Amino acid sequence: MSDKSTNLVSEENKPARRKFFIGAGATVGAVAVASQTSIGKAVIQEIGSTVKGKDDGYQLTAHIRKYYETTML
Repeated sequence: MSDKSTNLVSEENKPARRKFFIGAGATVGAVAVASQTSIGKAVIQEIGSTVKGKDDGYQLTAHIRKYYETTML
């Protein structure tokens, strides 16, 4: 492939990348604004209460104990 054809391929991809990053930036901005509304805060609180488990932090379970036993030298 010559430099000229490589350059054309590279320039053809630029608009698609720009559109992607512009769209991603707009989406992030919209989510940030939506999270500050009363509905957004309620959704975040609901997700937080659902996701939070029994205890935060490290828990030694049977699976982890078995892993440690198999990795001992």
